[in-house]
Amino acid sequence: MVMIIGLVSLFSFISDDKSKKSAKVIGSSIGVSVLLVLSFIIYGYRKWKQKRPSIAGSQDLPMKEAVLSRENKTEDLELPLMEFDTVAIATDNFSDANKLGQVGFGIVYKGRLLEGKEIAVKRLSKTSVQGNDEFLNEVRLIARLQHVNLVRLLGCCVDKYEKMLIYEYLENLTFDSHHFDKTRRSNLDWKKRFDIVNGIARGLLYLHQDSRLRVIHRDLKASNVLLDKDMTPKISDFGMARIFGRDETEANTRKVVGTYGYMSPEYAMYGKFSMKSDVFSFGVLLLEIISGKKNNSFYDSDRDLNLLSFVWRYWKEGKGLEIVDPVIVDWSSSTFRPHEILRCIQIGLLCVQERADDRPMMSSVVLMFGSETTAIPQPKTPGFCAGKSPSDSKQREYRSWTVNQITLSILDAR
Repeated sequence: MVMIIGLVSLFSFISDDKSKKSAKVIGSSIGVSVLLVLSFIIYGYRKWKQKRPSIAGSQDLPMKEAVLSRENKTEDLELPLMEFDTVAIATDNFSDANKLGQVGFGIVYKGRLLEGKEIAVKRLSKTSVQGNDEFLNEVRLIARLQHVNLVRLLGCCVDKYEKMLIYEYLENLTFDSHHFDKTRRSNLDWKKRFDIVNGIARGLLYLHQDSRLRVIHRDLKASNVLLDKDMTPKISDFGMARIFGRDETEANTRKVVGTYGYMSPEYAMYGKFSMKSDVFSFGVLLLEIISGKKNNSFYDSDRDLNLLSFVWRYWKEGKGLEIVDPVIVDWSSSTFRPHEILRCIQIGLLCVQERADDRPMMSSVVLMFGSETTAIPQPKTPGFCAGKSPSDSKQREYRSWTVNQITLSILDAR
């Protein structure tokens, strides 16, 4: 409109012989105005184009989150992006032969880059409901964390409608693939188990207190601990983790995620989680490592509801060593240390106390592991440790289901 009015004015001035000089001045002014308008249009178009996602497949990520693009990969992610074709070649086009396992996120594949480096690729399932949030959470979080007992994230891929995380490849895979396997478990003597549980404790302490972020994992369990070639444990899978401010001690959620059997009572029943929730999960894992049994394996037992009540019953009777995995009970072996094992059982029972305030911080746990002279308080009855009786009319029924292999549980009174 401005251009049309300007042109009309220009012709009217030119038609008047007495105003030719004025027309030249005004025409020059209008020309400058036209150039300015065109400049603003071009500038606005370029800004709009820059705001669009530049990688195929990133359109469906939440707009409030940082868009994963090649331009902002170092500023927002602190993590390099890999091309889809590079990952596809490394995994032989995601062949079944390279499949390492299935997790809540999707499928994990082994790969080898062209330079020879081995990697593990976690590929988001396209049918995963929780995938986008979990993916973004893990990318933002684990890229900022560096510790010998945390799995290392090498990069990510957001391309061709695919979302993948690329990790260092750990030769011995998950801890549960060893610990709950009848053949492999025999290779885990007490010394190896103690070193593994001590490493997990140090990794958790780093998350809670020593990193630049205060992180609550919320899904610590045997399958989320990986082992490298030296059997060094590394905590993995941070899709459900939450970041706390330094002045925060606990939070509430309506969406309880995690694995039943590892969740603390206050989290499973009321959605309240804190560092002490992770401590409870660690306690369950510690008792599993000592006994060689899964917590949920006692569900149909006649006398004990779960592993916690089983260990507590023997502990009260002064028979703590009777719950120890028979594989490591070798009194003639120098690696079998009964006194140390009893201390670890006591620490495990402290970690699974009913009340969060009665559980130790991970700093205290690490201290108790490292010193045989440090006094350890006497534990009380663990959480979720009610006995089970066929004649009990108030017996509770457990209903559980799995979404993306994330187990949720509700307790209903009969």
